[in-house]
Amino acid sequence: MSAFSYREALNQAMTEEMDRDDRVFLMGEEVAEYDGAYKVSQGMLKRFGPRRVIDTPISEEGFAGIGIGAAMVGLRPIIEFMTFSFSLVAIDQIVNNAANVRYMSGGQFAVPIVFRGSSGMAGCLGATHSHRLEAWYAQIPGLTVVMPATPADAKGLLKTAIRSDDPVIFIEHEVLYHEKGDIPDGDHTVPFGKAEVRRPGKDVSLITYSRSLKPTLAAAEELAAQGVDAEVIDLRSIRPLDLDTLIQSVVKTHRAVIVEEDWPYCGLGAGISDRITREVFDELDAPILRVASADAPIPYNKQLEASMLPSVPRILAAVNDVVYR
Repeated sequence: MSAFSYREALNQAMTEEMDRDDRVFLMGEEVAEYDGAYKVSQGMLKRFGPRRVIDTPISEEGFAGIGIGAAMVGLRPIIEFMTFSFSLVAIDQIVNNAANVRYMSGGQFAVPIVFRGSSGMAGCLGATHSHRLEAWYAQIPGLTVVMPATPADAKGLLKTAIRSDDPVIFIEHEVLYHEKGDIPDGDHTVPFGKAEVRRPGKDVSLITYSRSLKPTLAAAEELAAQGVDAEVIDLRSIRPLDLDTLIQSVVKTHRAVIVEEDWPYCGLGAGISDRITREVFDELDAPILRVASADAPIPYNKQLEASMLPSVPRILAAVNDVVYR
């Protein structure tokens, strides 16, 4: 077990998989000569050369489509979007082609491709660079969607994604790149569809993922000091969703709060709340509440941007509501 940053974990995952399988290659804007916009691919061009670490023009639809075609004929592309906000330029390729080719070809073609890159509010980048699109992509049959919150999960889930025979949307929150954590030695992989209980508890289930894990854990510690024992669940995998772990937790605690950076209207938490409610309605002692981002475009101003995010005080207020304090 060794400590690495989230950025280093992603680099390790790609490097190890490219060493293991010569069909794997990386393609995107500035991934090669510049070592990646966020330095995730640092050193990879020197190691693997320009045939496997490929710089592209600013044309997301074009290089996403090239990647899908390459996957259909047996390669295993990793397509980096500099920000997932720019994946909207390629959404026709991702949603109409990558997600549907296996089904529409009757299984004749697989699309083993990973679309990865940064997402979320990252600090004064404005509305067009700060989208959270996990709910958009999770709605599409044929796509796997994962959002790791720790370096260990970043590495383990990315290795699993690269080995998958189906298209994977791999969303990395930009502010997590510098976060450090222990990563198991060896061929570390993490399965899709398996949430992680980060903190056991008995009074309320706090369900979260990606960057929101950090304030959720901090809120759980404050709640413990107030006599409320909160269980914190990190989804890790958005689609498939580990509904079994969520239900087991809610059956134990009888209360749930979903903490997400997504927008509240038609957000991911709405779908999760619906599925829990339909499965175990009679176990709930309070309505499921959601702590989400403010329902507005993302402002450029630093203070205004921060005010939109889920925060420890907002999480505490929601928990106090469901435990009737």
